[in-house]
Amino acid sequence: MASGTGSSDVARLFETGAHFAQVKSRRHPSMKPFLIGTKGRQEIIDLAQTESQLIVAKTAMATLAKEGKTPLYVGGKTEIASLVKAAALQVGLPFVASRWLGGTISNWVEIKKRVDRLAQLREERSSGALAKQHTKLELVRLEREEGRLAERLDGLVELAKRPDALVVVDPRRERHAVKEANDAGIPVIAIMSSDCDLSVAAYPIVANDASREAVKLILTELGGAFEEGRRVG
Repeated sequence: MASGTGSSDVARLFETGAHFAQVKSRRHPSMKPFLIGTKGRQEIIDLAQTESQLIVAKTAMATLAKEGKTPLYVGGKTEIASLVKAAALQVGLPFVASRWLGGTISNWVEIKKRVDRLAQLREERSSGALAKQHTKLELVRLEREEGRLAERLDGLVELAKRPDALVVVDPRRERHAVKEANDAGIPVIAIMSSDCDLSVAAYPIVANDASREAVKLILTELGGAFEEGRRVG
C-alpha cells in the first residue's frame, strides 16, 4: 500500500471485506463518524478514513523500528489467531495468539520469570541435560510443565522487557491487554470494528476485524512498515 492516499488502496481494502462493520445495535458511539451507510443489517465503514488511519499507523510502526523498540502482537480470537502469530513471526516480533495472561504488562517481572523458565526447559531438553539429570517420571512432569508454559507464553520467549507498543486485533475482545497497555502508557495500534471504543487506541484502524483477508492485509502492511523502518534505522 502506498504511502499516500489512492483509490486503488481503498479498492484493496474493499476486496477483503474490510468495509463490513457490525449491525447498528452493536455500534459504539465513538464509531459513528467512520460509518457511511448500511447494507442489509450491517453498517458500512468509510474505507477512505481506514486507509488514512493505516498510513498513520504504518508511520508509527516504522518509527518504533527506527528507535529499536518492540511492539507486541495480540489477537486470540479463533478466526484470526493464526494470522496474528504468522504476522509476528514474519517480522521477528513477539505475540500473544491465545488468551491474554493477566499481568503480562502490569506484572511483567513475574511473567518474565515464567518466560525464562520455559526458555530454560527448552534449552535443557535440546542439549540433553534433562535426560541426564532426571528420572523418567520427573521427565514426564517437566514435559507437562513445558507444555503448559508454551501454551500461554510461547510467543513471549524473545521478549526481554515490557513491550513498547501493542498491535491488537479487536480491542473489545482483548480489553484486558488494552487496559494494561493504557494504564502503563504503552501506545496501542488496533484493528477495530464498529463495536469497539475508538479511544482505547492511540492508532485506531477502523475495519472489519473478523475478516481474515482484511486482517491479513492490514497486518502485512504494518509489518512491512516495521521492516522498512529497520532498514533505514
